[in-house]
Amino acid sequence: VQLVESGGGLVQAGGSLRLSCVASGTGIRPTAMGWYRQAPGNQRELVARIFSTGITNYADSVKGRFTISRDNIFKTVYLQMDTLKPEDTAVYYCNAQIVRSDYWGQGTQVTVSS
Repeated sequence: VQLVESGGGLVQAGGSLRLSCVASGTGIRPTAMGWYRQAPGNQRELVARIFSTGITNYADSVKGRFTISRDNIFKTVYLQMDTLKPEDTAVYYCNAQIVRSDYWGQGTQVTVSS
């Protein structure tokens, strides 16, 4: 299973970015796909997750600013990030839960300048 992320970059505070993650190498529908992030010196944390049922989870720190969505066949997941803050700066990782295994992308850097 391969997860390929795109869409990171540098943006000013208050700006927006959209991350994409495409899953390949499996014919099994993921149970869930999501985004995690890790800032220097911090543990990796859940940002947002969407289940095959459509149910979503968000970290409290991003509620109302970030929106996770997926395509109909659940091979691509998106993270729309609005009203970005400097504290959102981190490497963002795509995650897919397939059967009982976790798969990770290589990460994409998001940097928000003040």
